[in-house]
Amino acid sequence: MNPPATTVAYFGPAATFTQEALLTQPDLALADLTWLGSIQGVLDAVAGEEFDLGFVPIENGIEGTVSATIDGLIHDVDLHIQREVVMDIHLHLMVRPGSGLGDIRSVSSYPHALAQCQKYLARELPKAEQRAANSTADAARLLGEAGSADEAAIAPRLAAERYGLTILAEDVEDHPDNQTRFVLVAKTLIPKPTGHDKTSIVCFQRADHPGSLHGILGQFAARNINLTKLESRPTKQGLGDYCFVIDLSGHLGDEVVADCLRDLHAGLGGVKFLGSYPAAGEHGPEQRRQADAAWQAADEWLGGLRRSID
Repeated sequence: MNPPATTVAYFGPAATFTQEALLTQPDLALADLTWLGSIQGVLDAVAGEEFDLGFVPIENGIEGTVSATIDGLIHDVDLHIQREVVMDIHLHLMVRPGSGLGDIRSVSSYPHALAQCQKYLARELPKAEQRAANSTADAARLLGEAGSADEAAIAPRLAAERYGLTILAEDVEDHPDNQTRFVLVAKTLIPKPTGHDKTSIVCFQRADHPGSLHGILGQFAARNINLTKLESRPTKQGLGDYCFVIDLSGHLGDEVVADCLRDLHAGLGGVKFLGSYPAAGEHGPEQRRQADAAWQAADEWLGGLRRSID
């Protein structure tokens, strides 16, 4: 008898960039996938053990942090990040089959997506009305199900495939280097160290005083730990009261990282651990292989020395 499939909830609807990113992960693509209508809904469903895993966006190269995700992880649920997925974001102009660029009188998409395509729209469709949709995928769905020949949508490639639309123009975004970072979350698991990892924490101050942030950063500097992200977020305890979200290179299983977290926890009002997980990046697999080989060589070296102990 086959074991039950892993269940994954993701921020929907279907055919969004979130699903597109999820499907780049071979193990997740084989799981039992269900989309939910809000990021908070995904986080709550995983925290409530309705699903094994959740997949949500956490940061965009243009729009910045996805507030619903980071604030939910800070304040509302106790979940651990299992991995991060970084995907290039490309938007495409799509129409019903048979329509051409000269037919288009209106263009629909999510407001942020429309905002990221203004140069193309001004150049190619200056007279087209721009209409807001609930999501890029929903704009494509409505066009595919009940749209007319003079309507277009801006959405991911997956949406065109799902709703039977024709892509008239590819990569119509103003910033071709835009990326979105997604995270996979679970209730209790912490992945094993891989040699190329990232750890995310939240630091809460006992009181806001001069040099408080310097004191936090000094703990990392003293151990030569690289920070890949530092962001302040409201604690929701009062105006001007902030905590710090920090991404750092390394894993909880690394002694230097563990020692740093120990000192931070002892000296601050609180530290919330959000996860240690494999870092994304095109060179990640090779770095992990090199780290594993280096660790094995170092372990053999150390074992040889210990065998010489009298």
